[in-house]
Amino acid sequence: MLHAIDPKIDCVFKALLGAEENQNLLLHFINAFLAQELQEPLVSVDILNPYNDKEFLDDKLSIVDVKAKDAHDRIYQIEIQLTTYGHLPQRMLYNWADIYSQQLKSGKDYDTLRPTYAIWLLAENLITEDTHYVHHYKMRDDQGNPFTEQGGIWVLELKKFEADSIETEDQRWLKFFKEGDTLNDNILPNWMITKEMQQAMSTLNRFSEKDLAYYRYQARQDYLRQQRTIQKELDSAVKSTEELKLQSELLKMHTEHLKLETQQLKLESEYLKQESEQFKHESEQLKHESEQLKHESEQLKLESENLKLESDEYKHELEESKSRESLALQEAQAAVLEIERLKALLSSEQSQD
Repeated sequence: MLHAIDPKIDCVFKALLGAEENQNLLLHFINAFLAQELQEPLVSVDILNPYNDKEFLDDKLSIVDVKAKDAHDRIYQIEIQLTTYGHLPQRMLYNWADIYSQQLKSGKDYDTLRPTYAIWLLAENLITEDTHYVHHYKMRDDQGNPFTEQGGIWVLELKKFEADSIETEDQRWLKFFKEGDTLNDNILPNWMITKEMQQAMSTLNRFSEKDLAYYRYQARQDYLRQQRTIQKELDSAVKSTEELKLQSELLKMHTEHLKLETQQLKLESEYLKQESEQFKHESEQLKHESEQLKHESEQLKLESENLKLESDEYKHELEESKSRESLALQEAQAAVLEIERLKALLSSEQSQD
């Protein structure tokens, strides 16, 4: 090969799986990934939008997915995506729903709807929660029971795929798309020695050897680089906008929190002011009561002094009374003695007579 060709570039990808001469590669690819889904391998399909080499040169917005229909009218969509972004899952689901719903033309009933299978090859990781490189998405309930068997969406993440030895055909295709731009058709590894892989390498050779084809490849590669750069810048701008929006929301929440705290502090201040007024009133009341108690204490003190004076006066009068009683007693005793003396004297005089 004169030039290394990346099979993930959309024009090469569509030539590999969407060219009429490579219909067998498309069949092999679908059977490799949907073997457990289909009751029997596909033997033929009609490519609904076959590859046209001129469309990638003349129209940078060409339809780059591959759509096909089998003998049972089941529809297949295969698309390559070099970059991932936040709303890519919504785009996948919308595309699937759009293709599925387009079957129902005017006058047709729901029983004419046939399964639709979408297979997405992603160069970058989309699902960061696990390390599985293949994901099947269908409509199921929370016990895993299918709601209806109408196909689904298959997501293949090339960046997660790591395999030294190839055991299945789906692994062979994943390895080819992941490492295709490093392959040399003169020295192919053992896992590439199959009829399908050699035919795929032949398609890469056509882009490498023919000047016009390689020019188209380079032009498409340059355009996709520009798109990836624009997408990264857009993602960065969106991320910055989201971060600013988040910061704005956080500031708003912080402001609301401060506002609530201010209101709470204001209420607490009012409450403390009321308590202060109440304490002041109680303090004035206690002061008044204290003055009143002081006045009563002074009054009681005066009454106590008066009682003491009265007690002393009573005590003095009592002492005087006792003194008078004692004097009266002495006088009475002296009178008694005088009476006794007079009695004795009278008795003596009577005796002499």
